[in-house]
Amino acid sequence: MAKQSKYVSRQPDEQGVIHWSAEENQIWHDLVARQLQHIPGKACDEYMHGLELLDLPKDRIPQLAEINQVLERETGWQVAQVPALIPFDEFFRLLANKQFPVATFIRTREEFDYLQEPDIFHEIFGHCPLLTNPAFAHFTHKYGQLGLNASPKERVYLARLYWFTVEFGLLQTADGIRIYGGGILSSPGETEYAVNSDKAERKPLVPLDALRTPYRIDIMQPIYYTLESTEQLFEIADLDIMSLVHEAMELGLFEPKFPPKPAA
Repeated sequence: MAKQSKYVSRQPDEQGVIHWSAEENQIWHDLVARQLQHIPGKACDEYMHGLELLDLPKDRIPQLAEINQVLERETGWQVAQVPALIPFDEFFRLLANKQFPVATFIRTREEFDYLQEPDIFHEIFGHCPLLTNPAFAHFTHKYGQLGLNASPKERVYLARLYWFTVEFGLLQTADGIRIYGGGILSSPGETEYAVNSDKAERKPLVPLDALRTPYRIDIMQPIYYTLESTEQLFEIADLDIMSLVHEAMELGLFEPKFPPKPAA
């Protein structure tokens, strides 16, 4: 989060309105239209319900106040406008205060299919629908509180739990695999891969295991952890997660299931 971004977030005017260009609104439209073709039958019911509650505009990027009106009513959350990249301290502080950071820029056509850093499409379309869900909202709040008080090394371990739940979490339901992780739900390729690939490994989530599992952000995930329902996030949030972090630190990491990242 501390590295430089080539993107510059748009600032709201005195009324809190962000003035997006016609091309930026068109990119939003195209991203939403494409992903809405991929998620039916793959996204979890809780996500689809949240998407219905948010009623996101398809022809333009929503204003943050529109999102806040729904989140505040449903779970007491808000979204907060931030620069393209923020320090970890600020990230955890916002989550601990029930504010989900949203960088107010949208990817260019050149990076339409894949963007390493989270843009407004990823944050709002990928994550905000589930922030209407009490279990997901509670887990994210607790995670922020833990991270705010954690050491830098502890945060590295905590990040793995966030990765395998909030970003890349799956549900194993009676109807089959369903997605709740925003990193998957904002990516058409990963949406198809996470549900249908016979290469990916899918295992029930054991928090200690997730804390010890390495990941890479620039590849399709070789392993996903599953929950039986989003309600399990309440149970995980109520565990002594920091003691599990310390246990994971003592045990060390599992062998990575992917090759090393190529040198730049």
